[in-house]
Amino acid sequence: MSSPQSASGFTPTGTIASPVDRRRVVFATVVGTTVEWYDFFIYATAVGLVFGQLFFAPLGADSVLIAFATVGISFLFRPLGAFLAGHFGDKYGRKVVLMWTLILMGAATALIGLLPTYEAIGIAAPILLVLLRILQGLSAGGEWGGAVLMAVEHAPKTRRGAFGASPQIGVPLGLLLASGVMAVMAMIAPGDAFLEWGWRVPFLLSIVLIFIGWYVRRRVEESPVFAELAERREKAHMPIVQLLKKHLLLVVIAAFVFAGNNAVGYMTTGGYIQNYSTNPEGPLALERGPVLWAVAGSAVTWLLSTLAAGFISDRIGRRTTYIIGWILQLVGVFTLFPLVNTGEIGLMFLGLAILTIGLGFTYGPQAALYSELFPASIRFSGVSISYALGAILGGAFAPFIATWLVQQTGSTMSVTWYLAGMTVLGLVATLLLRDRSGIPLGPDHEAEQSVSPIYGASRA
Repeated sequence: MSSPQSASGFTPTGTIASPVDRRRVVFATVVGTTVEWYDFFIYATAVGLVFGQLFFAPLGADSVLIAFATVGISFLFRPLGAFLAGHFGDKYGRKVVLMWTLILMGAATALIGLLPTYEAIGIAAPILLVLLRILQGLSAGGEWGGAVLMAVEHAPKTRRGAFGASPQIGVPLGLLLASGVMAVMAMIAPGDAFLEWGWRVPFLLSIVLIFIGWYVRRRVEESPVFAELAERREKAHMPIVQLLKKHLLLVVIAAFVFAGNNAVGYMTTGGYIQNYSTNPEGPLALERGPVLWAVAGSAVTWLLSTLAAGFISDRIGRRTTYIIGWILQLVGVFTLFPLVNTGEIGLMFLGLAILTIGLGFTYGPQAALYSELFPASIRFSGVSISYALGAILGGAFAPFIATWLVQQTGSTMSVTWYLAGMTVLGLVATLLLRDRSGIPLGPDHEAEQSVSPIYGASRA
């Protein structure tokens, strides 16, 4: 006997009405998040290569350090984006929020590509750059939660890890696209031409990508969980207040889980390795193009391990997959700089590839893990705010911290210990959480979802 369907076309268990709808959701989340993160990472890549010279030149030796700080500033506005997206996403739906975050990110990115440099308009240039980066941060803060819930809440309960990996692979795909486009432009416009106009092309390309993402996303149905909440008129009136009142500790622990991954990931996505290895005054002074291709190659290994981890978490659980991932990530942390510091592009790629295997295993299951932690009526707020706080604690200033540590100690070993500490933090946070793989996600099971998944907390 077939399961009854709601008026929205979805069954109460949260499965999708047809395989066509299922493929459309997966495709839309991959395309949409890839476009969003391409926009976000193209900035970080440009910071590591040209922004210090073009927008912060009067600061002299500190220009790159300050440029990396602007990467972190955007993270400080992610919680605001997450608060707004969580509030409106829990009240008005996941889809509408995703459309607006896509438009905001694309517009800010394209405007950066048109921005005059410090030489042209003086202090107004870095001020406008920071303002546009803040808009990117607001968008990124709201994007992830909506994409994750659209994927996971559409999925059969035995395939949430696989479905949830679809928005997750948008991150390495965004890095691959950003690094690849920058590498191509470094070939087309080498040397001074890259500084004059070559770096702008990847930013302006966002105009095309935004239309592609918008077209794909508008064809996707609303999340079945939200559709059922709307039909029952059970949407939370003040979801943020309820979340912080009842689940604050859970938000903090979930944020630490992501922080352990994000700090390490931002060695490449934040542009640190790109700057460290290509700095003409640094110990390696490598050419831009080969380094960018090495980073792009590591994005492929990151993508594959992220996808694999999502599928594996459906078999062995989110918690166990994460624990394996933290061990692999720790290995990657301790092998990264010894291989990068050889100055050989092949060995640099090997170091990045090893690192990204662990990164994939601590990122692929995150969508499913987060979605299974929070009750349906405040889920958008829960996953978005946990993610945004984790991004601040982890990746916000990781490139800045790494640059400062090397300046102070003269050695990349200090960076290794910093990244190892963040990895251990993520492992400890994971160990504090019970595995809730397969827990029902619909509004019928709000009471079960509200039971704390934290070890040692009351389960009543």
